[in-house]
Amino acid sequence: MNFTLKTSKYAKEILTQIHSSSGITPNILIRYAVALSLNKNDPNNPIEPIMKDFPDGLVLNRSTVTGEYDYVFRAMITQAAGQELTDEEYFPSYFNAHLERGIRALASEYKAAGNYEKFIRNLLI
Repeated sequence: MNFTLKTSKYAKEILTQIHSSSGITPNILIRYAVALSLNKNDPNNPIEPIMKDFPDGLVLNRSTVTGEYDYVFRAMITQAAGQELTDEEYFPSYFNAHLERGIRALASEYKAAGNYEKFIRNLLI
């Protein structure tokens, strides 16, 4: 069982940038990014699990990233995958795939909002 998530360098840069300007910690930003990816889930364009490690990204523990909502994230990601996932498939493979797709959406949301208050308001809508 793998309890470590390694993000891409791009994800690390976006998480660091948004954290430094908003004060929102990377683990919360990751949850938002995964939620954005799940919200945009398209059955005709399923997400492919990421089976590799990224050497230049952030390294985070599963409990830090998902916290008390690990079962919720697993259920949502399993449903989006349309198949039962083993623990190894769910984390980090599918979770990281949703993070990588969602981080791009999160970066776009942050850039479009222009400031912290609008960013948070847009995420809550």
